[in-house]
This record gives sequence, structure tokens and C-alpha cells, in this order.
Amino acid sequence: MWLYLISNRLGNPRGWPGEVEKITQASAAGCQLIQIRERDLSARLLCQMTKEAIEAVRPFGARVLVNDRLDVALAGGADGVHLRTTSIPVDALRQVRDQRGLGSFLIGVSTHNLVEAQLAEQSGATFIVTGPVFSPNSKTIDGPPMGLDRFEEICQRVSLPVFALGGVGKENCREVMAAGAAGVAAIGLFQVTQSVSALVSELLDGLPIRSSSFPL
Repeated sequence: MWLYLISNRLGNPRGWPGEVEKITQASAAGCQLIQIRERDLSARLLCQMTKEAIEAVRPFGARVLVNDRLDVALAGGADGVHLRTTSIPVDALRQVRDQRGLGSFLIGVSTHNLVEAQLAEQSGATFIVTGPVFSPNSKTIDGPPMGLDRFEEICQRVSLPVFALGGVGKENCREVMAAGAAGVAAIGLFQVTQSVSALVSELLDGLPIRSSSFPL
């Protein structure tokens, strides 16, 4: 099982410093992937936060991706970028990666249904995040969540690692893993706990921990 922490400094009572501290604690406890998702920051500040996060998690082998901003990811020395459905096409980004000889640069893609998941795979994504599987903890959504059955179908019909997003926590983590998830991605889950280290340990307890080497 992989854990994918998605940052949200605006939801952290201690702001930027508190979010970097949370990222550090999560990585030390076994969280392997971090996404810097701070859409309101300027490119300069986003790059600065990315560099701080990278420095904080490197001792623990975690990988850092930047949401949507390839320029910031490259300038900050990140391990990859995470694309929204409205971002630049995956295959265009993959061409840049290959031209620069960045074979290990990760390309994560957000998907919400089977068609988007298959397109991400065909375009060369490294992994996908799919959801919301359940009702999210961090935001409201239009319409009902996809549920376990549709999530399981996506896991069965693509060969990429699939991360479950949306309402996944300690009480249902094993359900999404049994449905075929490679791991869990979350924003709100990491905000509703006083001890990130304890949360990560509880999520990973009794489940096979994936190596920090990504992808498989």
C-alpha cells in the first residue's frame, strides 16, 4: 500500500510551516508520495514550498510532486507533476520528460471515471488518482460518489497503479485495497487528526507497505 498526502496549508492552523511539518511527520511514518497542491501561491512561493518539502522528506525516501505546474516541478527539483483533467495533455508532458532524459519523472493524473482512467493510461501516465470513491472529507461534490463497484471496475480495467481518493479513512481503507487500489490519496484525512504519524501507522498496520521505489 502506498499513501499519497496532498498538501493544504490553508487548512492547517499553523499554515505553511505547519504543513511542511505535517509532511515531514507523514513521510517519517511511511507516507511515500507527497503532492504540493497550493493553487493560490505564486510560482515563486510554490517553488519555495516545494523545495522545503523535498528537503524535509528526502531522508525518508518519499517523492514529491507538484500539482499542475510542470515549470515549478522542474525548477524546484520535484520528482514529478500531478495533472488535473483540465491540465496539459499527458502525452505532451511525457514528450518533454523524454526529451530532457527524465525517465524517473512521475506523471500522476486525476480521473473520475473509466474513460478518463483509460485515456490517462494510453497517454503514458505513471499512475492515476480516482474518485471520489466515498463522500470527501475536505470538499463538497456535484452528484454522488462513484462507490466501490465503479472504483473496482477501474482498477480491473487499467494496468496502472490506482489511488483511491475521497472519503477514504481507517474505517474503509481495507475495502478500497481489496477492490484493487494500489494506495490511498487524501487531503482531508490528514487534516482531521492531531497525530499524523499515528494516523499513517494505523493506515499501514497489517497491510503490505509498498517500497518508496515508484512505480512498481
